[in-house]
Amino acid sequence: MSRKVSSQWEFDDLLPAPPTRRVLTISELTGNIRQLLEKEIGEIWVTGEVTNLRTQSSGHVYFTLKDATAQLLCVLFRATSTAHREFLADGQKLLINGELTVYEPRGQYQLIVRSLEPQGMGALQVAFENLKRKLQAEGLFASDRKRPLPRFPQRIGLVTSPTGAAIRDVLHVIDRRHPGLKIVLAPCRVQGDGAALEVAASIRLLNDWHQSVPAGQGLDLILVTRGGGSLEDLWAFNEEVVARAIFHSPLPIVSAIGHEIDLTIADFVADIRAATPSAAAELITEGPFASRQFLARAGQRMLQLASRRIEFSRDRLESLVRRVYRMHPQRRLEEQMQRLDEAHLALIRCVRQGLRERSVTWTHLQQRLLRARPSALLKQRKETIAALGERIFEAVHHEMAERKNRLARLYDRLRLLSPDSVLARGYSVTTDATSGAVIRDAGAVRPGQQLKTRLQKGEVISVAERER
Repeated sequence: MSRKVSSQWEFDDLLPAPPTRRVLTISELTGNIRQLLEKEIGEIWVTGEVTNLRTQSSGHVYFTLKDATAQLLCVLFRATSTAHREFLADGQKLLINGELTVYEPRGQYQLIVRSLEPQGMGALQVAFENLKRKLQAEGLFASDRKRPLPRFPQRIGLVTSPTGAAIRDVLHVIDRRHPGLKIVLAPCRVQGDGAALEVAASIRLLNDWHQSVPAGQGLDLILVTRGGGSLEDLWAFNEEVVARAIFHSPLPIVSAIGHEIDLTIADFVADIRAATPSAAAELITEGPFASRQFLARAGQRMLQLASRRIEFSRDRLESLVRRVYRMHPQRRLEEQMQRLDEAHLALIRCVRQGLRERSVTWTHLQQRLLRARPSALLKQRKETIAALGERIFEAVHHEMAERKNRLARLYDRLRLLSPDSVLARGYSVTTDATSGAVIRDAGAVRPGQQLKTRLQKGEVISVAERER
C-alpha cells in the first residue's frame, strides 16, 4: 500500500536513504587495534640493531630496534628475568623474543621483550667472554706460570695445517734466520668441526714424543699457529679443550693465531703470544740469529780488542821504563845533588834576607833616636812657634783689612742717607722756629708763625702770612 502524499513537493521515495555512520572514540579504536595485533601477531621473534637505549630510574629499559628501512619501539620491564642483559647497548645487533602490543596512551605499537640473544658474531663473543672469565678464574692466564723460551732451541714442534699459509711463512723465516733448526710437524685441521680436538691431540702427541725420546733429543718448545681469518675461522683456538691442552703441556707453548688484531683463548694461555706466524718464527730464532750476527762481527771485534790490549801494554811498558829510570841510583844521586844545590841557594837567600831586615830595623831605630834628641826637639818646637806667629800676624792683618773695608762700606751708606746729602741736591727742611718740629703739611702752619728753613749752606728765618 502506497504512502499518502501530503504535498506535491515530497520526493523522499525517489532519493536513497543516507548510510548509517559508526563513530568510534580514540580509545575504542586503539583498543580494537591492540586486540587485533595481539590476536593476529602475538608473540614473535625479531632481529635488528639497538638504538636510543635508555634506562629509567624505575629499572625499566626502553629502546628502539631498527634495520635499514624501519624501526620498532621495545620495552624490557624490570621484573622480566632474561639473560644477556649486558648486551643491551646502542649499535648491538640482537635477536629478541616478545609480544607485540599497542601502548594506548600514545597510540603506538611496541614490543614487550621477554628474552634476547646476541646475533651472529655476538653469540660467539658471548661464548668467548664466558670461557675467558672461567679460565681466568681457574688461573690458566696467570703470569707467574708463564715459562721463558730457550735461547738456542735445537728442535721445535709445530702444530698447524700442513697446507696453510702459516707453515710456509714459518719455514721461510726459519730457513732464512736459523737453517739448522729441526722441526717436528704434528699436522691437524685448524678450522671447522672437530678442529679443536685435533689441535689438542697434536699438542699432547708432541709432548708424549718428547718424553719418549732420550734426553737431549726431544723438543725445546711447541709452536701452535695458523693464518688470519674471521672469528668463526679462528674459533677452534677458542675452545676449552685447546686451552687445557696448552695449560697442561710440559713444553713451553708459543701461540701465533691469525693477525696482530686477533686474540684467542689460546693466546692468553700460551707462554708467549706472537702477533703473526712470521713474528713467532723470528721470536723463536732470535737467539741463534743474534748469535750469528755476533759471530760475524767477532773477528773485527777481536782485532779491536787485541789492538787495544797491545796499546795498553805498550803504555804500561813505557810507564815501567820511566819508573825504573826514576828509581836508578844515579838518578836518585843526581836528584839529591840538585836538592842540595837548591838548599844552598835557599840558605844564601835566607841570610841575605835576614841582613836586609836587620839593616832596615837599624835604620828605623837610628831615625827614632835622632827624633828623640832634645836639641832636635827644641829646634822643631821653635820652628813650630815661628810658624804659628806668622799665621797669627797674617790672621790679624787680614782681620784689620776686613774691618776697614766694612767701616768704609758703612760710612758710604751713612753718607748717602745723611740729610746733608739731600740738601746738597737742592732740597730744604722747614721747621718750627720755636719747637724745631719739621713742617710736613702746609695745613699745620698758622699765619704769623715763625719758621726756620735749613738750606745746604745756612738757615733762613721767615714768618707765615697766610695759607694757600
